[in-house]
Amino acid sequence: MNTPICDFVRRYGESAPLRLHMPGHKGRGPLGIEALDITEVSGADVLYHASGIIRESEENAAALFGTARTLYSAEGSSLCIRAMLYLALLRAEGRTRRILAGRNAHRTLMTAAALLDLDVQWLYGSDLISCPVPALALETALAGCRELPAAVFITSPDYLGHTADIAALSAVCRRFRVPLLVDNAHGAYLQFLDRHPIALGADLACDSAHKTLPVLTGGAYLHVGKQAPALFGDQAERALALFASTSPSYLILQSLDACNAYLAGGYRQRLAAFAQKTAALKDALAAHGYVLMGDEPLKITLSAKAYGYTGHQLHDELRRRNMECEFSDPDFLTMMLTPDQGEETLERLYDALTAIPRRAPLRDTPPAMPRPQRVMSIRQAMMSPCREIPIADSLGRVLADAYAGCPPAVPLAVCGERIDEAVIRCFRYYGVDRCFAVEEEDGVSALPDRPCR
Repeated sequence: MNTPICDFVRRYGESAPLRLHMPGHKGRGPLGIEALDITEVSGADVLYHASGIIRESEENAAALFGTARTLYSAEGSSLCIRAMLYLALLRAEGRTRRILAGRNAHRTLMTAAALLDLDVQWLYGSDLISCPVPALALETALAGCRELPAAVFITSPDYLGHTADIAALSAVCRRFRVPLLVDNAHGAYLQFLDRHPIALGADLACDSAHKTLPVLTGGAYLHVGKQAPALFGDQAERALALFASTSPSYLILQSLDACNAYLAGGYRQRLAAFAQKTAALKDALAAHGYVLMGDEPLKITLSAKAYGYTGHQLHDELRRRNMECEFSDPDFLTMMLTPDQGEETLERLYDALTAIPRRAPLRDTPPAMPRPQRVMSIRQAMMSPCREIPIADSLGRVLADAYAGCPPAVPLAVCGERIDEAVIRCFRYYGVDRCFAVEEEDGVSALPDRPCR
C-alpha cells in the first residue's frame, strides 16, 4: 500500500526549498524532525477539504477498515466525537437535540454537549467505570420515547477492557431508525480481529489510532459505516472542520499515512498470534491468583484488591521494576499491549507480577454509582459564572465542571447536576478534593425529569 503523504513530504524536504512559509523553524531545529513538519503548501492537500494526497491516504485507510469513508483527525478522538454528534443533529433536522448515552462517556461528550446545546439522557449501568448497556435496556429506553433521540452514543471498549455487544445494540438502533455512534477510542486494532464497531453495524465510530496502533499522539480516525445515512459521509469533512484547528500537524498526518502500509503488511497475522499469546498470559496470571477483568484482547486489567493491593499499590510495585501502566485507581490496574512488543514483554510482565507476594484480599468496595439531580442543562452550567471550592463545601452545589470523576474521565457527576452525599462519597473514594461549582443563586431548582418516555 502506498503512502502518498509521507512520500510527498519526503520529496519536498529532499528538494531543499527556500521555505518562505510557516512553520517558523523553516525545516531546521534541535529535534531533527523539523524537515518533515510542513504546512499546507502547494501539493500538500488540505485536511477536511481533501482532494489530493490526504484524500488518497484516507481512501487507503477506508479500504483497510471496510468503511464508506474514513477521515483523519490530527486532534484525537475528541474532535471526532464532536463531529459525530454534530452529524447526528444535522440528520435530526432540528426535531430533537437529545441523545441517549452510556454514563461512562468521555468528558469530550460533555464539552460537545455544551457547544451543541445537547440534552443527554443517560443510560446507567451497574458500576462506575464500565457501565455496560445491554441491548434490552436500550430497547426499553427507545420504546419509551415520545420523540426518538438524534443518536445513541456508546463507549466501547471501556478503560477496563469491557466491550459492548455492538451487533445487538446496532440491531436495536436500526429497528428504531436511530443512528448508533461508538467511541471506539481504545479499539482501532479490533478491525483486524473482526470486532470493530463499524463491522458490527455502527453508523459512526471514532478510533484513537495513537492509543493502540503505531501512530503519533493525536492521530485518530472518523469512520462512516457503509449502511450509515448518506448525509454522514457527505458532511463528515464539514463536521470535522467546524471544530478543528486550521493548522493540522503534518507529522501526525504522515504517521497515519505510514500506518496504512504497516497495517497492510501482515499486521492481521501478527496481531492474531500475539492476541493468542496474551490470552495465555492472562490464563497464567489467573492461575497464579490474579482476578482479571474485561474481554479486550490487548488489554490486561487486574482487580487488584482480590490480590491484596489497591490498583495504585500494584502500579507502584511495577514502577519499581521500571514498568509504567496505563491506568490505576483504588480497585484496578490496566495495562495496554501491542504486537510489536513481542513475547519478551509478556514474559517480563509475568515475571514481575508473579514476583509480587500475594496478600489477604482487601474487602472494601467502591461506592454505588450516584444518580445526581439535574438542575441545569450542560450548556447552561458550563457557561455560568463559577468558582473552585473544596469538596467539603460542595454539598448541594451545582457542578460547573465539564465532568468530575474518577480517572479516566468517567463522570461521577456531570455539569448541571446537584452534588449530593452519594457524589461526595465517590469524590472522596477516588481522591477528588476540589471542583468547580456554579455561583450560588436563589431559586435554582431541579429541571423537570425528562426521561425519554
